[in-house]
Amino acid sequence: MLSLLLAGLTLAAAQTTSVEYPTAAEIEAARASVLPYSPVSNVKGKAFSRFVDIWLENVDYPTASRDPHLAALAKEGILLTNYWAVTHPSEPNYCASASGDTFGMDNDNWHQIPANVSTIADLFDTKSLAWGEYQEGLPYAGYQGYEYLAASGANDYMRKHNPLILFDSVTNDALRLRQIKNFSSFYEDLEHHRLPQYMFVTPNMTDDGHDTNVTYAGKWTSDWLTPLLKNDYFSDDTLVMLTFDEAGNYTYMNKVYTFLLGGAVPDHLRGTTDDTFYTHYSVIASLSANFGLPSLGRWDCGANLLSLVAEQTGYVNYEVDTTTLFSNETYPGPLSANEYSTYSDVWPVPLTAGECSAGNGIVDVVKKTYKGREATYNYTAPFPYNAKTGNNVGVKYSRKENGKVEVFET
Repeated sequence: MLSLLLAGLTLAAAQTTSVEYPTAAEIEAARASVLPYSPVSNVKGKAFSRFVDIWLENVDYPTASRDPHLAALAKEGILLTNYWAVTHPSEPNYCASASGDTFGMDNDNWHQIPANVSTIADLFDTKSLAWGEYQEGLPYAGYQGYEYLAASGANDYMRKHNPLILFDSVTNDALRLRQIKNFSSFYEDLEHHRLPQYMFVTPNMTDDGHDTNVTYAGKWTSDWLTPLLKNDYFSDDTLVMLTFDEAGNYTYMNKVYTFLLGGAVPDHLRGTTDDTFYTHYSVIASLSANFGLPSLGRWDCGANLLSLVAEQTGYVNYEVDTTTLFSNETYPGPLSANEYSTYSDVWPVPLTAGECSAGNGIVDVVKKTYKGREATYNYTAPFPYNAKTGNNVGVKYSRKENGKVEVFET
């Protein structure tokens, strides 16, 4: 059995190329030989035992809220009325969802983030919690190219919408790499009851609304998701989150339309709203708190938890005064192209100590990698800010515990 596994890993590594634009021959060779990997786990969560994260593209909250298909789905669950993307354009938001940081990224360029940067995969591995990504239009499991075009020549798959493929700590590992799969693998995993406990779902560039509009994306979402919600294996104890990567207007607040669905939503909360302040970083923090996982020590550390999870863990979320909050730019970093931030050759250092909102400390690999170094930012705040550039400085947030209200200001 071990020899067969090693042979499979060798084959996968030999047939997969990490270049930006692989040749058609390289793609076809890999398509014929690389097998997707679908681990299964059964870690019981506090509020849910499976999380499905579905992202659509580039629509403001008011516009998305008027789409009838999305509105109908939201009524079946919990509408999050105060959920924010973290920056612009698309790729840094996807990056943030996997690593708790943008590293100054302000572009949709080709990036390969060094292996000493940890991701949610490292968190999941602490409890052997199965994860997977399902990317519509991906030519084969673990494809690392910049794009893949449909036969018509239209945009299909884009690397910038694939969170974990950006990180060498994932792509250097043959097993992790093959957990990034196509939609065909999703239906195979569904049929054979081997869906992971965490999955990130990216529709293609047509279906996610990027190259079409929210009407098209809303209908696609309804058509794809509605039958799944009736499937007991998919939906039982599952929390589905539908959100957008960013708002389309870069000068307006970066709040995005988001709702929760699935069997993990209690009956009495269906059709309700939740106005707690959340960001994409709240998802990482909520996953950590729900499954008893540590934090990455970045902006996930202080992020508010989804209320369903906060209630189960006893965590008290912050209230944030968003009047002057500006979530449309990022701070300096090595992935900046000087578009919405400035270039810096310094990679931000995460926290290596502290409980964070998840309450389970910092993951060991981060503590070892950055031992003895001071964190670059105040990652215990519920939203990113930067005292040097003034971004989000002066924003107030508060917390009420034991009848007392404590007020903070960045």
